[in-house]
Amino acid sequence: MSASSMAPLAGPLRTREPRAALRLFLGLDAVVTGANGLAYVLANGPLGRLLGVGSGLLLALGAGLVVFAAGVGLLAARQRPPVLPVRAVVEINLAWAVMSLVALVVWFSPSTAGTVWIPMQAVTVAGFAALQYTALRAMTRS
Repeated sequence: MSASSMAPLAGPLRTREPRAALRLFLGLDAVVTGANGLAYVLANGPLGRLLGVGSGLLLALGAGLVVFAAGVGLLAARQRPPVLPVRAVVEINLAWAVMSLVALVVWFSPSTAGTVWIPMQAVTVAGFAALQYTALRAMTRS
């Protein structure tokens, strides 16, 4: 996500209730990650061919993403998301973004679509991490 595309999402950070912003960003992360994971699980063959990534890898990643999304969704549903699990979500998101880019350069030989998709999803996930971290910091300061 570019700074300009994140601007509408950053609006909730300007509120007096950073917890609401954190819950929003966790919820959005859960929805996007869950949808991505379900797509990988349900269409790993066609998506694997489109992206130039093994269907078995997409199936495994998709299953992991669905589980992760469920956990993030549970955090988003809590009135007061606990700090340590939220920090874990931020760190996992950052690790995912970095490892996606490393895999693109070191391990994968994706198709053109995969060469576009992998960095795009890495930037999106890093954007969620940045928004969640910023909201968490604002919440812990108040």
